[in-house]
Amino acid sequence: MSGNSAYSERVSAIHLVRSGLPVSEVADQLGKSPAWVYKWRKRFFEQQNWADLQDRSRAPHGLPKQLSEEVRQAVKAARSELEAEAQQPKKLSYIGGYAVRNHLKQKGIQPLPSRASIERILSAEGLTHPRRPQEAKVVYPHLQPTQPHQLVQVDIVPRYLPDQGGCVSCFNAIDVVSRYPTGAQSLTKYSRDAIHFLLRVFQESGIPEYVQMDNESCFSGGFTHPGVIGQAVRFGLYVGAQPVFSAFRLPECNYAVERFHQDYTSNTWDKQDMPDLAHVQENSVPFYDLYRQSGHHSALNGLSPAEVHGAQAVMKVSPDFQLPTGKLPITEGKVHFIRMVQPDHTIWIANLTWTVPQAKVGEGVWATLELSGQAAKLRIFDAAPDADKRKCLVEYPFPIQESVLPLLPEFQKPVALPAAWWSLAAHFFRTTAREFLPRWLSTML
Repeated sequence: MSGNSAYSERVSAIHLVRSGLPVSEVADQLGKSPAWVYKWRKRFFEQQNWADLQDRSRAPHGLPKQLSEEVRQAVKAARSELEAEAQQPKKLSYIGGYAVRNHLKQKGIQPLPSRASIERILSAEGLTHPRRPQEAKVVYPHLQPTQPHQLVQVDIVPRYLPDQGGCVSCFNAIDVVSRYPTGAQSLTKYSRDAIHFLLRVFQESGIPEYVQMDNESCFSGGFTHPGVIGQAVRFGLYVGAQPVFSAFRLPECNYAVERFHQDYTSNTWDKQDMPDLAHVQENSVPFYDLYRQSGHHSALNGLSPAEVHGAQAVMKVSPDFQLPTGKLPITEGKVHFIRMVQPDHTIWIANLTWTVPQAKVGEGVWATLELSGQAAKLRIFDAAPDADKRKCLVEYPFPIQESVLPLLPEFQKPVALPAAWWSLAAHFFRTTAREFLPRWLSTML
């Protein structure tokens, strides 16, 4: 229907209403609903103005606040400055909307534009780059942390020194939620190197609930001895963390630290020559410090990893902690494994084959080795421990030839009482007070 025809119908409706016809009859004559008649009757009689029967624009009544040309210029200048810094050694390589906004905030620009406004300005000026396609979603069971200190991922990225100077094992760890990183570099990657790096993580970042690693021998204990519980695993258990091993040959399982490897490499090795290990270590330290204080992370809404990570208290290993001499004991706790069910319905854990008859071939499963003073058992599930629902597919006794020791008191975390307990305690207090308080007061009079 054209605008003129619609306007004529509304005028006719008002004439009929003013003639004294009831709304229902007007609606019948025009083939409209009573609600339609009420709408235009109200619109007309508000101002007794025939022009009010015309269609109204659906555009916003007021224009959004426009950014000044000075702020727009500051946004473009900040992007340019960040792009220049991205090419410099010992500077970060982040140039997105959050990084630009954090840069403007540090320069005291007011009013501070939103990230969306910054990205619109950059897009209009042709200063954006196409986004990379997202990686395929992991089909394995995996943890879904929501708070800092729940999950830290650990991995090693190899980098090579010039002139056959050898391979540097770059150990990196990152808290999946806060993005707080820890790093160390070594010319070897033995179990002792893995343990010393984990010690640094637990001292600097804190002891997380879960520490996820890949299946490198320095973490797992190697691929020779059946039922092996490696030294790095023992150290994680020793301080009260739960080691988690990613699926074989699936970097996506360690997605956060794999992405961090790229940031570390592009901000250190790709920017300067690294003739020896001393140069690697010297030039890596500033990157970790800058990264921890950077506000470029979109998932942190402009906050830095240090701000998010430090917002919650966490137990840390003391700076003067000394590792026990000799072979580490096995401590009570849990070790987890993410695995794929093979064509013969088996999975491979601790150099042993375990049958999972209920699982589908090619399906990802979550296995948990529970270690206690009484027994050790392996339970295989269809989902991770933090899933709303999960099913135990099969359970086996785990062969272990050593004593399992209790967790030392210094690493025992306070047990959080459930809300139901506090409700019960409050109810008991109120009941007791009502019964005994009047009696006690009467003795005081």
